[in-house]
Amino acid sequence: MKSTGASCLLSLTMKSLEEDELCFPHLLNSSCRKAMHPHFVSMLTYILLSSISLLTVTLNLLVIISISHFRQLHTPANLLLLSLAVSDFFVGFIVFFQIVLIEGCWFLGDLMCILYIVLDYIVTSASVGTMVLISVDRYVAICEPLHYSNKVTQKRVQICVCLCWTCSAFLQTLLLKDNLEEPGRYNSCFGECVVVINYIAGLADLFFTFIGPVTVIIVLYMRVFVVAVTQARVMRSHVAVLPHKFSVNITAKKSEMKAARTLGVIIVVFLLCVCPYYCLNLKTLLDASSTTMVLCVFYLNSCLNPLIYAFFYPWFRRSMKLIVTLKILQPGSWERNLLMSLYAC
Repeated sequence: MKSTGASCLLSLTMKSLEEDELCFPHLLNSSCRKAMHPHFVSMLTYILLSSISLLTVTLNLLVIISISHFRQLHTPANLLLLSLAVSDFFVGFIVFFQIVLIEGCWFLGDLMCILYIVLDYIVTSASVGTMVLISVDRYVAICEPLHYSNKVTQKRVQICVCLCWTCSAFLQTLLLKDNLEEPGRYNSCFGECVVVINYIAGLADLFFTFIGPVTVIIVLYMRVFVVAVTQARVMRSHVAVLPHKFSVNITAKKSEMKAARTLGVIIVVFLLCVCPYYCLNLKTLLDASSTTMVLCVFYLNSCLNPLIYAFFYPWFRRSMKLIVTLKILQPGSWERNLLMSLYAC
């Protein structure tokens, strides 16, 4: 009797432990198993992703409000920054879904799973496309300054931004067409969130959303860098002999170069954060911990962009102060002078 009782107790304990490892304990035969991570690793990942999510949403919301509210910031270049801030803002919400998946279980259903992944793909693609547009904008501003105001207008930039988001949504929806038609069709158990893309479509996506755009960005910024260095040398050699009436033109050129340098920093940080993510797509043999770290670095980029703005752009610091102190609610606040001088960035 004692032996039988011990066996029953051991059997119940093992069954209880087995159920604790399942995403849905009541579905013993079809539930996915939880990812077994050390407790401190799970807690560290949870804290890290939660911090990134909160900061990303908050900081990019400040950028969106700043550029949208203040009329003085309604410029073509800032419109591109607004598009980037919108994509980064959505990334903050995407990080929330990564928090849900820390234990390897998806509790929000198949429809929410595919919608989350589609949003992730669209936002990533639109973010890369916006980076290309920023590079083109700086290329025209530095390499063809006399034609900048004619070529880069508010309306043209608006059209380009709309096309960027529309094309991203169309291409990624087409890429995930099979998964959208039948959400959860590739799940092997309950509590899984999986999409499958065929090999050719995956390579096409890799080229159109990473290799091609990144090549364009690097080529354009190499050209911008060479021209900016040349112009800086010319200005330094002539600044002492130029009459005062040319000082405005010099200030304008310095402003354009400063903007190019700032956006160059944004693009370099973007590439450093995004490259590991796409390398992970090519190398699927990485372990789970490496995957988590790569995703954290990828999402961290969206949090870093507003911090770069705050460091390089005085107008963002001034607008942020007005937003936080609720002074933007005052009548006529959209007419505030945030640039302080005509050619300040």
